[in-house]
Amino acid sequence: MNSIEQIVDRLNNIIWGPPLLILLILVGIYLTIRTKGLQFRYLFYAHKLAFSRHDDEAQGDISHFQALMTSLAATIGIGSITGVATAIALGGMGALVWMWGAALFGMATKYGEAILAIKYRVIDEGGEMCGGPMYYIEKGMKWKWLATIFAVLGAITAIGTGNMVQANSVALAIADLLHIDPVWSGIALVVVVGVALIGGIKSIGKVAGVLVPTMAVFYIIGGLVIIALKIEAVPAAFGLIFRSAFSGQAAVGGFAGASVMMAIQLGVSRGVFSSEAGLGSSPIAAAAAKTDTPGRQALVSMCSVFITTGIVCTITGLVIAVSGVLGEVGTDGKLLDGSAMALHAFDNIIPYGGLIVTIALIPFAYSTILGWAYYGEKCVEYLFGYKATKSYRVIYTFLVFPGAILGLRLIWGFANMMNGLMAFPNLIALFALAGIISKETHFFRHLLKKEKLERKRARRRTKKSEVPPSIKR
Repeated sequence: MNSIEQIVDRLNNIIWGPPLLILLILVGIYLTIRTKGLQFRYLFYAHKLAFSRHDDEAQGDISHFQALMTSLAATIGIGSITGVATAIALGGMGALVWMWGAALFGMATKYGEAILAIKYRVIDEGGEMCGGPMYYIEKGMKWKWLATIFAVLGAITAIGTGNMVQANSVALAIADLLHIDPVWSGIALVVVVGVALIGGIKSIGKVAGVLVPTMAVFYIIGGLVIIALKIEAVPAAFGLIFRSAFSGQAAVGGFAGASVMMAIQLGVSRGVFSSEAGLGSSPIAAAAAKTDTPGRQALVSMCSVFITTGIVCTITGLVIAVSGVLGEVGTDGKLLDGSAMALHAFDNIIPYGGLIVTIALIPFAYSTILGWAYYGEKCVEYLFGYKATKSYRVIYTFLVFPGAILGLRLIWGFANMMNGLMAFPNLIALFALAGIISKETHFFRHLLKKEKLERKRARRRTKKSEVPPSIKR
């Protein structure tokens, strides 16, 4: 490991130490209490909203579904595939349990972020909605200095997390499967990213609305087939996952072993990377949604945590567990990690299984790059104004190339570090504005009760109108 990687690793250990881990968990628990466990009671209704409701007459730029897909575009895929594999390779199978724990309370965090993003959103010079932590920190807390810090970190994080990590994972996956030099993959990504970013959020929303659900279903079905083929190994896999979460995991093959603290640290940090709950990025997409009330889109935003961590991350982790690839080394003699580990896990069970991961990974990463480009440009717009967004798009597009050719460990380390720094201002704001979140939730809950009552009355009126006149007499 070179000196730069060592420095990044040390900084990550400091940033993702107990203070941030505790803060993430406490915010999730606190918002769960303040919203009265809303993520458990309204989970099915939230998914129904995301896939069926359209508030076309409401203010906003994109639909509930497109806002959810844009959020998922920035999370599902690399975080849920490569991120899970990286966490397991370093922290053991127990990291999965801490991912699930982070997601359980992270749903309340994601809900709270979206409530605030829509409540405090504004319309910019181009007629687009702008929202997110920088706006609710400034308008809700009156702390412009903290809002500025978040925006600076958000613009930089978009380049590391949303851009270079994605490009790196795609380039490695293509090189591993098709033996194409990462240089050519990087050039191709620069071209297709540049073309898509010209259209802004509406173009991103349309691309994400097609790519994300298609690839998610493709990957989930592929993973479920593998789990079904190894169903006899699933109970033992769950046993290993839970044992190693609370007692650490012993060394196996090239895997050096992992402590409980490593499992917690990597599980929570990769869980946040996957779901973005508490990070403050996804509410920027939520703010663009067409919605009649903040609570409605907040429930839709909450779905992304369940989909990414609860479904996709779990499938990835189980495939790795039942395939037994933890501790194996690749053809280069190095310990399998990241997308290479996921590819090998799929290949171990079914012929050309790695092709499933690669086919899913490429469009996932592409849509993630687009989603984070939007996050980054909104942070830049907050700092420098609307006109600065075009320059940021150009810089962002060309930085895809170095991401494709640099080392995985350095890229992931930098992305993880920036994620942690970005989370601090957002988590402080969520604590400070929990009262607003609670008040909006109370209003929304009453609105849902009123709508339910009106639907009952409408059904009664319909039944009465259907009764033949002779029977009425």
